[in-house]
Amino acid sequence: MEEVTAVVEEYLEAIYKLQEKSGVARTSDMVEMLQVMPGTVTNTVERLEKEGYVTHEPYRGVKLTGKGLKIALHVVRRHRLSERLLTDILHLKWDKAHDAACKLEHGITNEIIQPLERALRNPKTCPHGNPIPSRSGGITEEKSQPLTQLKEREQGTIVKITEENAELLHYLETLGALPGASVKVVEKAPFDGPITLRVGETNRALSRTVATVIRVKRASERESK
Repeated sequence: MEEVTAVVEEYLEAIYKLQEKSGVARTSDMVEMLQVMPGTVTNTVERLEKEGYVTHEPYRGVKLTGKGLKIALHVVRRHRLSERLLTDILHLKWDKAHDAACKLEHGITNEIIQPLERALRNPKTCPHGNPIPSRSGGITEEKSQPLTQLKEREQGTIVKITEENAELLHYLETLGALPGASVKVVEKAPFDGPITLRVGETNRALSRTVATVIRVKRASERESK
């Protein structure tokens, strides 16, 4: 694996996540995600393009090349294993793990990552349900769709949370809306109103914005009745 700086890793990881979400990473989204000035993003993207990590089409956005994707997946792998270390071994709360892992991931070397994976018993996902890339860079996504796509009275199981904001994760934990939890859509208010969701024995109202970042796997037709 090519050695790159922590800054390059952060950018490639951010571009990967935005590309997974929207198909492309826009400069404005990178500014918001990385919390840096627009000029800094522009200059860094230009450098990444010169070094062959990304392609940039003005007014369309940035995409990873094969070279950039390989490194991005390696960073994502280290990050999600770091989250598992923090939650499973060090018992850090799941809403705190993402930010802590952002700092820890850059210090995990190739000599550490494989023993770490064995110690964690080869987890397939991070605590938030997002898949951990394999050593070869492969990534297997469990079939799922945003909660907003479920119809009224449909049931499903939460697969993952795609937005790892600490406040949002803490809120979802208070609702019991965690990966593996069974949920049922009770009501979908018209005109993009809230979705009433049953988690366990309790009904909870969620905004469409929050519901979008919750990915679920539909129950079978028999289970939905």
